[in-house]
Amino acid sequence: MKVLPGFLLALMLSVSVKAQIVINELDSDTPSTDTMEFIELKSDTPEFTMDGFVLVLFNGSDSGMDASYFALDLDGLTTDINGVFLISNNDVSPVGDFLLFDNTIQNGADAIAIYQGNASDFPDGTVATTVNLIDALAYDTNDSDDEALLALLGLSEQINEGINGNQSTESIQRNNDGTYVVTTPTPGALNDGSGIPFNAIGYSVTNTSFNEGELIEITFTTQEVVTEDLVVEFTLDNDTFDSNDYTGDTTVTILNGSNTMSTSIQLIDDTDDEGDEIMQITFGDLPDDFNRLNDNLEVRIIDNDFTISTWGTPLNPTFDQVESTQPDGYYDTLEGQSNEALVQAIQNIIADPDIVRAQTYTDVIDILKSADQSPLNSNQVWLLYTEQQRPKIDFQTTGGSNVGLWNREHTYPRSRGGYDDIAADDIADGIDIFFPTKADSLRHANSDAHAIRATDGPENSARGNQDYGEYSGPDGNLGSWQGDVARAIFFLTIRYNGLEVVSGNPENSTVGALGDLDILLDWHRNDPPDDYEMNRNNIVYTWQFNRNPFIDLPDLVEFIWGDNIGDTWMNPLSVESSSLQEIVVYPNPNNGQFIITSPSERGNLQIYTLLGQMIHQQEFNSTSQNISIDTTKGVYLMQVNTTTGSIIKRLIIK
Repeated sequence: MKVLPGFLLALMLSVSVKAQIVINELDSDTPSTDTMEFIELKSDTPEFTMDGFVLVLFNGSDSGMDASYFALDLDGLTTDINGVFLISNNDVSPVGDFLLFDNTIQNGADAIAIYQGNASDFPDGTVATTVNLIDALAYDTNDSDDEALLALLGLSEQINEGINGNQSTESIQRNNDGTYVVTTPTPGALNDGSGIPFNAIGYSVTNTSFNEGELIEITFTTQEVVTEDLVVEFTLDNDTFDSNDYTGDTTVTILNGSNTMSTSIQLIDDTDDEGDEIMQITFGDLPDDFNRLNDNLEVRIIDNDFTISTWGTPLNPTFDQVESTQPDGYYDTLEGQSNEALVQAIQNIIADPDIVRAQTYTDVIDILKSADQSPLNSNQVWLLYTEQQRPKIDFQTTGGSNVGLWNREHTYPRSRGGYDDIAADDIADGIDIFFPTKADSLRHANSDAHAIRATDGPENSARGNQDYGEYSGPDGNLGSWQGDVARAIFFLTIRYNGLEVVSGNPENSTVGALGDLDILLDWHRNDPPDDYEMNRNNIVYTWQFNRNPFIDLPDLVEFIWGDNIGDTWMNPLSVESSSLQEIVVYPNPNNGQFIITSPSERGNLQIYTLLGQMIHQQEFNSTSQNISIDTTKGVYLMQVNTTTGSIIKRLIIK
């Protein structure tokens, strides 16, 4: 214990005299999950209204600079019949009177303080002070003392929650004499075991997920037998899940002399494709001598009205079922261009400040739910890299553990691109509200959905900011995403000034340059655009008013980075609209050997390169015709003419 100067000791004594509320217990660290942390306050008198007080958390790390990172107004909040008020994560039992997001409370060396004042007095970054200070606790988890933070708060001691080697299972508790002890947590109760005892109530369900149409039984149980009828009210509504989705009584009575009662909730099996939803069971008000063992339990309600697309996933791709929605003449200005003039002509289209729009990074969540929707289930998204689907509702909304969740992956990593969030990016303001943008608006790359994909949370973390080639996906992946990523990178480097794709692997700290170009070119050639990617291009276009030209015109890549550098670009033959969807080409992609089926027995076909050069023609007189061509791998156009009309099909040779 350090010896304090006389004036600081006098200050601390004056604070303790006027203190009406103190920090009674702190559990700042539950390693690996950070879902069971809490702060417990204690008032001098029971049922004390904490108007005029504010709780502030201070960051003692080098980057935190002993400044505030969280402030909570205590106005309107009241301690219980024992003078205790619990602030906790939802997984703490008993559940807190005020709930924090997981991972809110940082590990030490940090501090918690109570002031007279308001949260507005402590915006993030406010340096700790003794002005209007009521009580403070500096703590750590086996860290060195933060002498500066101690001095700023007039404290002489920093308490180590890990002093016994059990920081994950112990908490810091205030003794009645104002000293502290580290021992087994006692959330929601006086640390010395005194006070009025509570009866606790909790509830359970048989499963964590149910299908529409099923019956859910909820069982409520108290720790002790009740001595009079206990009426328990609860709610189920949460976000889009409401009373239209279920029937049943949301009030249950535990009879005098018993400790349990169940009720049944019938889920309505409607015909609406509304997506999977989350039902949340939440207690209403309870008598003063009861607390909650658990609460806000989330139960997944699986919608059985999902739809399946006619096109395939990237793992089982289809081609030519989804047509580009590009306007007539969208790429006309590329005709006859080459080299830098071709690049500039592309940028003039996809970064046109009079047309193109930028959305917020939060809007991207909604874009991905539509653009990355799984063809196998409209309630799920298809994940890049891991090549799997995941429910749309399993989007990661907080930090910490992201297992089983999906989030937004910048295919061109943000740290490599030099762009990041701005304040406006935290707002989802919808498709009709947007930022004006241009080629120099590099910050808008942060929210450009053409280059952001839905990914598995842990895999996104593992990918980091590596160059492609250094990173080639998780073990066992089939590479169905590789061409998609290549075209996203190619798009971004032309859409925004200040980004480029280069050969080799520049240092991961390099800003504005990403590799490896040669690998990305191979990925583009070996994994051509499919229906999934075309559908995605169409959806992003409805938000941003620009398209990825390397999906619509994949051969453009060769004219900028590949085998046709310096050649003059000629737009491909227009694809003729036709109702002859009965004409089928399979397999597609293929190695030059394929079958064409047609409802007509007579016809002919011609196969063209994307530059319009005919490389093969053939008559056929059967509804099923074997075709064999000898050509290099790539994307070709095949015009099929029959007695009933003609249609152009895209042909992929691998």
